[in-house]
Amino acid sequence: MTQAAQAVPETATLAAEPSGSRRRRGRTGYLLMLPATLWLLLFFVVPFYSLVATSLFDASGSDFRGYEMTYAWGNYVDVVEAYWQPFLRSLWYAALATGICLVLGYVLAYAIAFKAGRWKWLLLVLVIAPFFTSFLVRTLSWQLILSDEGFVVDALQFLRVLGPDDRLLATPVAVVAGLAYNFLPFMVLPLFASLDKIDPRLVEASSDLYAHPFVGFWKVTWPLSLPGVVSGTLLTFIPAAGDYINAEFLGSTNQRVIGNVIQGQFIDANNSPVAAALSVLLMVLIVAMVLVYVRRAGTEELL
Repeated sequence: MTQAAQAVPETATLAAEPSGSRRRRGRTGYLLMLPATLWLLLFFVVPFYSLVATSLFDASGSDFRGYEMTYAWGNYVDVVEAYWQPFLRSLWYAALATGICLVLGYVLAYAIAFKAGRWKWLLLVLVIAPFFTSFLVRTLSWQLILSDEGFVVDALQFLRVLGPDDRLLATPVAVVAGLAYNFLPFMVLPLFASLDKIDPRLVEASSDLYAHPFVGFWKVTWPLSLPGVVSGTLLTFIPAAGDYINAEFLGSTNQRVIGNVIQGQFIDANNSPVAAALSVLLMVLIVAMVLVYVRRAGTEELL
């Protein structure tokens, strides 16, 4: 039987279906979308509109009630000139932490997917176990681990990696280490999801064709895991770029990131237009980088 003959009953069924039934199905789809749409409108669109509007107030007001809507687009130019260094520092720290998470997370996800056997799910639970405690508590624990009197500094000084007066706390190393630790599960889980779906017979086939294990990994495993790599790097980089807790507790004033500046402008300086302008710029910059990255990675379907 030809494909055209097979398609006839299907077409006849669709034609015979009452138009009212099709309309009801369409309305059902819209009704199912309604809760999520209302949620996005209430908790994303409205706050984002308020944020953009606040960024256009006259920043010379003494308090929020004293601000006037003057459509001060110059606020964006002013904040870039004043705070471009924390912007770049945030992106650099986030990129370093993402790279570390990618290397560590890929090895861990590969081992869990292909080598763990019946212990696979237990190891996954251990990966996400740190999420059972507060983000703040995990960061403060790193403050204790990397303190000048901690065993890590003592061991590195004993091995002559650090000098007698060198330290880890209040340095970029501590901030990046904290970011990498706190966001590592966001990298491992998408990578595991992609690697676990790979058919092991494909890897075995590369060995049967006399491919070196590294060549087989690069030609088979890596391309098939690329959606997990892209998802993991996005889930790690985006929150890391906006994080300020790690810089606050593990760094010093020399490691201030844009999140620290925004928090200080909103709470300490009470300068809402400047803080809002910084927030909008950070969001726009991250969205632009994500779009470019996903397009270049060739995984547009993730969007």
